[in-house]
Amino acid sequence: MNNLPGVYTLDIQQGNKIDQDMINQLRPNMTKRQVLYIMGSPMLMDVFHNKRWDFLYSVHVDHELEQKKQVTLFFEGDFLAGIEGDYKPNINAPKVVKETIIEAPKRDLDLTLWEKITWLFSTEPSTTLDPETQAIEPETTPTN
Repeated sequence: MNNLPGVYTLDIQQGNKIDQDMINQLRPNMTKRQVLYIMGSPMLMDVFHNKRWDFLYSVHVDHELEQKKQVTLFFEGDFLAGIEGDYKPNINAPKVVKETIIEAPKRDLDLTLWEKITWLFSTEPSTTLDPETQAIEPETTPTN
């Protein structure tokens, strides 16, 4: 049935994609939160062995196993203690930074409903509500 002409078969990926760059970022005594940020959630997390996280990844192409990778991380308390599996950490490898910093422009926030209501009943005569921006602005008095 696998070799029928005209039948499309899906490439099936299972688990967390694991690569050497991810493993190189891991350091001893990293917290579980830091490891989650780098590796993602583990594929297997045993309730009875919470000191061990298993990351599995496999790709099946045309119903045949093409690639299978496995990494196991061991923790002592909340800190990373060891790594086993198909990848070994290379601490001397150049650090690959895949993060991008974007500077967003400052935006003017509208007043909340509560701020608008309290402004209506405020006793301060020196402020006005700008109808376009819905922001409270100090009144300016013309000077001669």
